Amino acid sequence: MHPDHAAPDTGTLDLTAYDALSFDCYGTLIDWEAGIAAVIGPWARRHDPSLTDEDVLVAYAANEAAVLREYPSLPYPDALREAFRRTGTVLGHPVTEAEAADLGGSVPAWPAFEDSVEALAILKRHYRLIILSNVDRAGFAASNRRLQIEFDDILTAEDIGSYKPNPANFRALAQLAEQRGHTGRLLHVAQSLFHDHVPARDAGLPGVWINRRHDRPGWGATPDPGTSVTPDAEYPSLLAFAHAVQGAFE
Repeated sequence: MHPDHAAPDTGTLDLTAYDALSFDCYGTLIDWEAGIAAVIGPWARRHDPSLTDEDVLVAYAANEAAVLREYPSLPYPDALREAFRRTGTVLGHPVTEAEAADLGGSVPAWPAFEDSVEALAILKRHYRLIILSNVDRAGFAASNRRLQIEFDDILTAEDIGSYKPNPANFRALAQLAEQRGHTGRLLHVAQSLFHDHVPARDAGLPGVWINRRHDRPGWGATPDPGTSVTPDAEYPSLLAFAHAVQGAFE
């Protein structure tokens, strides 16, 4: 846990008061840090053997966030390419077009977290499941095959025309919730404080923090949120959350 964010009291959140969950995908269900590091880590060490995956992920995080903010309609594979090129500039090492393309096309190879399939199967018994993801439809479709679950609704950055943490993405989620009759009964589940929990809080949406980095310092591929935010509940893994849900409904 990051020292400046106290653990919420998970006992105060009534998990049975909700009938739908919206999920971030990359960082929460799919291990995007492993996927990104598999491409840019070896590139970095070809130039500087002292660079760790964490060093490169931290540099990459700021650049991807900037690209997504500056070019909200840019397809995600192109955003990955540009973020990698900028990361190379920051680190002082060139990124070839072929290397940039490797990252741009890598989303289908990004692995699911080892608990995602089991946890989603449990959660599906109790809630409708919605995706709110910062990718394109094709990228998510490839990842969805790894997750082995049918989501009830899928909202991607390609559909919305902007990337989280843009408030427009959470307005789109709120509109969908209203259409489906989930207003006031939707809980947002995500790892990223920056991309998800800060804008979800601002949109009035309760949140569960899947703190995938609870045993590691720093922010990795997710930028520092830049503001204090305390989600309504916190779990170290998606399966821990799913088991809490299972217990709540028994």
